[in-house]
Amino acid sequence: MQFKDIVGQRDVINRLTEIIDSGRVSHAQLLLGDERDGSLALAWAYMQYLCCSNRVHHAEGDLRADSCGECPECKKIAQLMHPDLHLIFPNATTDRVKSNPSCAEFQQEFRDFLLSQQGLGSLDAWYAHLGIDNKQAMIRELDAAYIVQTLGMKSYEGGWRMLLVWRPSKMNNAAANELLKTLEEPLPRTLILMVDEDTEDMLPTIISRVQIVRLKAESTDRRRENAALFAPLLVEWLRMLFKLRMKDLSAQVEKLAALGREQQKQFLGYALEVMQECFMQSAAGQRCNLGSGDEKFDAMFPNMITVNNIELINDALNEALFAVGRNAYGKIVFMELSFRISKALKKR
Repeated sequence: MQFKDIVGQRDVINRLTEIIDSGRVSHAQLLLGDERDGSLALAWAYMQYLCCSNRVHHAEGDLRADSCGECPECKKIAQLMHPDLHLIFPNATTDRVKSNPSCAEFQQEFRDFLLSQQGLGSLDAWYAHLGIDNKQAMIRELDAAYIVQTLGMKSYEGGWRMLLVWRPSKMNNAAANELLKTLEEPLPRTLILMVDEDTEDMLPTIISRVQIVRLKAESTDRRRENAALFAPLLVEWLRMLFKLRMKDLSAQVEKLAALGREQQKQFLGYALEVMQECFMQSAAGQRCNLGSGDEKFDAMFPNMITVNNIELINDALNEALFAVGRNAYGKIVFMELSFRISKALKKR
């Protein structure tokens, strides 16, 4: 997971990369934000950047830096298979684990879930993936003991020991109390990264021991403005990509290239947001409310965005956004983007 794959949150991302580059990483942090704003995906990308051995810094554009995505560390974290990355999350008994459930029993299921959802899955989607229906999932003493034991050992690869705790609000009091000393006095080069929506159900003693990073919620008014301005253009363009008649496509690219540079960036950002929401509907079972004004499009298009093509689409749109930010020739950018999106849609 790279920062470029995350919609929005540029101010937060740039602040985090500055902190990492300066070597002032707090050992215990809490990312607060809705899954739809990318809180879990951001935590994933943060850990990848932290471990990356060849970080990329941009002189232009709205993203100051990112992980390279190619070094061994990046590839391991992208697949959630780094030996120094440990995952903690709510769990419960299942048909396979009938007693004493713990995160250790469900590591592969959680990796599969994160990979399939690209870090955008909700708590309900995780419960459905695990097959626990209406059971009360939580983080228990067994999980806290695993945390204490794991973070007390040396790292396998001599770098950072990383603990991702998803939804610490689901931690029971016994587990939270057992974790307190570890939060206060971890070994050097330890990162305990927690991700949740709010602090309402968390112990004050936990909250007081972490550095809180709040994600920026997308403005509802801004979303409405973008939908009103760009939805008809986006729908027309996407429909054209299924037919790829060059004469019609060239005319559509002319329209997109005729937008001002800032509007081109806003259009691409809006397209990224639409693709993410479509993916959440098709992969996570969440209702997608695109509000494009075209009911047929809103009903049918989300099914075109799947785990097979969301990464290709994200990459294409983010690279186009970066190119526009560097004053690339609009017609070339949008023509190349059209071909890439058309090809990706066929991989559903």
